[in-house]
Amino acid sequence: MMPEMNIFASIRTLIVETVEKLGVPEGEEDESPYTRITVEPPRDPAHGDLATNAAMVLARAAGTQPRELAGRIAEALRGREMFTDISIAGPGFINLRLSPGFWQRHLETILEAGTDYGRSRILSGQKFNVEYVSANPTGPMHVGHCRGAAVGDVIANLVAFAGGEVVKEYYINDAGAQIDVLARSVWLRYLEALGDEIGEIPSGLYPGDYLVPVGRALAGEFGNSLRSMPEAEALEIVRNRAVDAMMEMIRDDLAALNVRHDVFFSERRLHADNARAIRTAINELTLSGHVYRGKLPPPKGQKPEDWEDREQLLFRSTAVGDDIDRPLQKSDGSYTYFAADVAYFKDKLDRGFDEMVFVLGADHGGYVKRMEALSQALANGRARLTVVLYNLVRLFRNGEPVRMSKRAGDFVTLREVVDEVGRDPVRFMMVYRRNMEPLDFDFAKVMEQSKDNPVFYVQYASARCHSVLRQADAKLEMSPQELRECARHFHLLADESELALIRKLAEYPRVIEAAAMHYEPHRLAFYVHDLASAFHAHWNRGTEHEELRFVKADQPELTSARLGLVRAVAHVLISALSLIGADAPEEMR
Repeated sequence: MMPEMNIFASIRTLIVETVEKLGVPEGEEDESPYTRITVEPPRDPAHGDLATNAAMVLARAAGTQPRELAGRIAEALRGREMFTDISIAGPGFINLRLSPGFWQRHLETILEAGTDYGRSRILSGQKFNVEYVSANPTGPMHVGHCRGAAVGDVIANLVAFAGGEVVKEYYINDAGAQIDVLARSVWLRYLEALGDEIGEIPSGLYPGDYLVPVGRALAGEFGNSLRSMPEAEALEIVRNRAVDAMMEMIRDDLAALNVRHDVFFSERRLHADNARAIRTAINELTLSGHVYRGKLPPPKGQKPEDWEDREQLLFRSTAVGDDIDRPLQKSDGSYTYFAADVAYFKDKLDRGFDEMVFVLGADHGGYVKRMEALSQALANGRARLTVVLYNLVRLFRNGEPVRMSKRAGDFVTLREVVDEVGRDPVRFMMVYRRNMEPLDFDFAKVMEQSKDNPVFYVQYASARCHSVLRQADAKLEMSPQELRECARHFHLLADESELALIRKLAEYPRVIEAAAMHYEPHRLAFYVHDLASAFHAHWNRGTEHEELRFVKADQPELTSARLGLVRAVAHVLISALSLIGADAPEEMR
């Protein structure tokens, strides 16, 4: 069996076993204080390799002071070969320093796992639905969708790498007023393709040139025949062809970003058969006491013109955490958008998902409470719902704002950004910020070949790893026998810079699990940039000090060990960049 890859998890287990042997009780709280024990890198590396809060979270249950308990735990851990120093700091932190031998042996674990190093089973046995992008099929995707696409895709990749079963889903908003507007916009382009003078596109319709090919395709397929049909019949044909054309364009744009969904769910399915799916979902809510007929108070401030003081069908969402109850039916008897959300959530629940993740722009922040309330009412603990919000993207070129698009007219499209700078810089930079931080994307800076360009800096580290292996005429992959031979020399990796690089590699499994469990892809981007920085720093030390160079012709055993370290860095870079959706190049041109 392969050794534990996550050293933080394995040492946490050791500490839990230690305090259990010391007779520290779990307490009488609803949640055991044992669950709050953490093991993580200390903020200051000078304090050690790992730090634990065990004494502080268990002191109350033990009926003693944190530093006194910390001393008992430290004494119980001393004498173990893996630790070279154990100290107590502050109110009761226990700092641990691991032996060079421990890190040298862990390097073998990294190489044995290869690009599977960091893969976890922490989410195994759970089924996830990650829904992201879900842009209205009314035009090309803009740069805001670009960020949502990257964030959602990397979250899904991380969850899968952490052992979860993942379905990547796109919800097609192909019902409602915006699709009627699309159909009428395409109808004008159809007439234009037949030779009619349509003039300026009227306000309220979509003016983009991207609809011109759709109109031409309709003219080629139907000629003049649509003119002679009843308007409703003709517009239904136009509506279907237009949505299909938009979705083909959206799929193509997403593919350019290396985003491919497993499921495209049509909203029209929910409205089919006299909205059977919606009616069924509302009936289920009704039976559980979450639906009633009543009146809503007027909105705060000025009443909108279309507000009606009338009795209507309402979801009792305030009983499950929402601010206001939500209408399910309009005055004309048709269902609201939220009613479709109810049916869609029920569909996911019926498909057996344990966790539904919705990746939405920050402008959908008001959506969160109503969806959480819906989850509480329908799932009732059987499944979880998480809404991940991401903030806007501001485009710049050499520091100057970029706002207009040649293709769409009033915004910059996703495809224009990808075509200009490439897939890898776009995907990396879209997750190189916390989701809710605004993101400034400068076309010029993301194409710079300098350490100030994060994606170049990371990919250059990969290229340097392969350059070292080419110089040594060594392969990246090794057979089990070659690995065993290489590992025999790892004790020679004694320089502090080499050990620091192994310690940084050892953080990867912990980063994977944290990023996957908290849906925070920026953790992965930050980590891989830090790893690249550590590798470049070690490389630079070798250029200044000949004895630290990777390839030493007169010292084959040391060279073998150092090439093993280079391979380990390359494997983790390949793995992390793959999860981000970018390449790990073997050379930079």
